[in-house]
Amino acid sequence: MDSEKLQANSVIITDTSCFILLEKINALHILNDLFFSVLTTPKIAGEYGKPLPEWVIIKPVTNLQRQQQFSQHIDAGEASAIALAAEIDCDYVILDDIAARKFAEKLGLRVKGTVGVLLLAKQTGVIPLLRPYIDLIQKTNFRLSQQLAIQFIQAADE
Repeated sequence: MDSEKLQANSVIITDTSCFILLEKINALHILNDLFFSVLTTPKIAGEYGKPLPEWVIIKPVTNLQRQQQFSQHIDAGEASAIALAAEIDCDYVILDDIAARKFAEKLGLRVKGTVGVLLLAKQTGVIPLLRPYIDLIQKTNFRLSQQLAIQFIQAADE
């Protein structure tokens, strides 16, 4: 099935770690290939520290009080992503930090990590194999246990 048809109206909000990791493994384009709209906040764009691709929509959080409340529990960038996800209709918020993921899930948000995005890309035919990306990730400073890497590779039927 063509991924564009499968993900035709998909909207995601992503945190800094996703941008950084995908850039490190030369796979940032996968977000654009996989999702209709890729959103992030000005806070995250600032944390990223370099220009984001033109297909990334930078959208400020409206409820700054909520964002401030969230940042008392988690990192400010992650708090902004979760606050934006609480304001708009999105399919996923992409978070890699476990505390931020649990926080977002408690709010009823759908969460994926960067590796989960790569698995979705494999499952929808955007990338032919997941394993080469997992191998590249393990050469970075991103923490991905061997056990979790194996689980993702098995989930990709590789």
